[in-house]
Amino acid sequence: MGDDVASTLTVAKLKALCILNDLPTSGKKSDLVERLLESGLTNEEVGLPNPVPSAEEKKSVEEPEEDEVVLSMEDEDTLTPEVEPEKEVVKMPEPEDDVLEAEIMDAEIMVDEAPVITEKKVATSAKTAAPPATLLDMVKRPQVAAALLTLMILGAGGYYYINSQLEPFTADQLRYGDEMRYTVKDGTFLATDEFIELVLDQLETDEEICKLSLLFEGDGQLSITEGGTDQLYAEGSTDRLGAVIAKGGMGGQWLAVESINSNTLDSFTVKRHLTDPIFNGCSSTFIRADGSAQIETKQYTELREQTTLSTQADWEVDLPDPIGRYRGTTVSYGVGGLLGGLDTLAPGLAMMLQPIEVGDLLGNDLIDTGATGSNNGWEWRVIGIDEFSGNPAWKVIATHQDIRTYCLGSATMELWIEEGNPWAAKQKVDVVISSSQTSQQDCSATTQLLNDLVLPEGDLELHHIFERTSIERGQKQLDLARSYSSRPQANQLQVDDDELTSWGANDLHMPDNSEMRTHTFEQAIQCFDSFQGEASGATNALDDNGYIWRATTKALGQGSEWNMSWVAADESAGWVNFNLTGSPSDEACEFHQKGVYDDSVAFNREAIPSTLNLSQMEQRLADTTLYGQLTGSNLFFTAEGAYHEDVQTGYLVVVPGGELNSILSSLASDADGAVSVDIARSWDGNDGWSNQLNLLADANEGRLLGWSLIQQPQSA
Repeated sequence: MGDDVASTLTVAKLKALCILNDLPTSGKKSDLVERLLESGLTNEEVGLPNPVPSAEEKKSVEEPEEDEVVLSMEDEDTLTPEVEPEKEVVKMPEPEDDVLEAEIMDAEIMVDEAPVITEKKVATSAKTAAPPATLLDMVKRPQVAAALLTLMILGAGGYYYINSQLEPFTADQLRYGDEMRYTVKDGTFLATDEFIELVLDQLETDEEICKLSLLFEGDGQLSITEGGTDQLYAEGSTDRLGAVIAKGGMGGQWLAVESINSNTLDSFTVKRHLTDPIFNGCSSTFIRADGSAQIETKQYTELREQTTLSTQADWEVDLPDPIGRYRGTTVSYGVGGLLGGLDTLAPGLAMMLQPIEVGDLLGNDLIDTGATGSNNGWEWRVIGIDEFSGNPAWKVIATHQDIRTYCLGSATMELWIEEGNPWAAKQKVDVVISSSQTSQQDCSATTQLLNDLVLPEGDLELHHIFERTSIERGQKQLDLARSYSSRPQANQLQVDDDELTSWGANDLHMPDNSEMRTHTFEQAIQCFDSFQGEASGATNALDDNGYIWRATTKALGQGSEWNMSWVAADESAGWVNFNLTGSPSDEACEFHQKGVYDDSVAFNREAIPSTLNLSQMEQRLADTTLYGQLTGSNLFFTAEGAYHEDVQTGYLVVVPGGELNSILSSLASDADGAVSVDIARSWDGNDGWSNQLNLLADANEGRLLGWSLIQQPQSA
């Protein structure tokens, strides 16, 4: 088909028809027309007034191809001026200092208008313009191939430059149903000297361990639970769908966001150094044990106030003897958490134990190079753009303020943050808490004194890396900072002032009056009248304004066992252990042993707060409406609201005093004391596990602070 008698449509229009009909757009105008006709289009649709000529006719009118190389950007009807033959020169643009950005257009190539340079025509039998050469013909020419190669290099570079940029954004909000999987790499934990006691708290061991290190790696999963309508039975609507029901420390029932973080540490190595009895130092050699560990942490955040209601950790460690296998559950209500007192001293440290929620650290600040801020005890700064998993991500450095300010050591995090992920895609943690003078050369005398008072002797280190492997997003954003109809009111949970007893000024001990135990403190204290000669230090102290600052009692057959610690006005202190087998008398009070404390104990009656009686605390904790989680065969109370027979009950008075009081006064007003109630139970179960159960509550507010269960296989 000759182009001069062909379709009245332009090449551009014909190509558009080909695109609409899913046909190739290559070839001459006649090829496009023929292709469109073969696909079923009519002559009129392709701009042909007459029937398509036959193949023989098409061949006869087809003009001969000429040896001309032309790259034409116009319709093929456009005439091309001839020029004298010259030596072809491909001139490349000179490089510029600025980055060249290449934009690749679809279907068309945009060029400046310029005459098309051609070679002199050799053939003389035809005067019409020759069709353009194919791309393959062009690439065969060395000069054109070099030009194309240069364009590809520049284009690829421009494409990389454009796509390596990352627009600033704010932290993405969490949604119900979010889930991220990640790896745990290069994990190390080190504890020495007195920090060992914090690590091995309540774990029974006869070894004198002076240094303990852990090496761990594995996988993790972090998710936000998507609660169902069954969690909203106390609501009048499903507006807060996604939240779950959670209990608080005062026993109230709240709506909360449940976040779950689980780790499976297939590589878990424990190295322990023992005290050298000859040189009275820590041995340089260690005993190694390889095993595995699992831990799952659930945190409940109340919707409106966004406070932590509780944190529960279920864990298991499986190691060879003599450490062996341990498992347990630890629950805290709004205080401490997995790091215990360390997190209370330096809030925000717990953020290191799992991939951090970006919004918790950066808030709604724009994430851009040079941006800075502080939140939850951390100071942060956006360093710039870095690469994570082959894609650009913002890199952020965070430093803990209190750890540095109080000269406790250092705590830093490196974070890689990607758009669309509410958690850090990568998180590198480095923490060193130390009482060593070498790490605190720039500390003032005040902060150094605080360090000496609050930190145990020794070092505590934590290093690890989290890296995202996959993420799945939910649909509905969390309902934080929003109220709900079933939310408890403050006056429904708080203890009334008339329920509290002010006993610190005159009484010898915390009021008891319990009906759940065989004997009360009021009865047991009478035994000191029978111990005049055997416990003279205690009786003299109590007669001279002293008081019982720590005491425990446990049922023993038909009687009860007691251990009472006393403190005198001059801060001397000691303890007395005895049994009471009936009504207090010389015969019923059986003295066992006594002792004194090497260190003085703070004495401060004025700082002892008003509290509930022990009997009131017991009744609250045994109330299944408030604390149903404490009742059961493997817990503290029976279904009838009584103690299990092997339960120990006690209280502890803590008051500021001495050097600690003076340093606290320089930082804030004098702090009041505190009185806590503790319950403990130890027993061997029928399932082959030995159990150790502990509970702690605040007697001033009637608040449950936390409880824990630790289990290990029974000895053969």
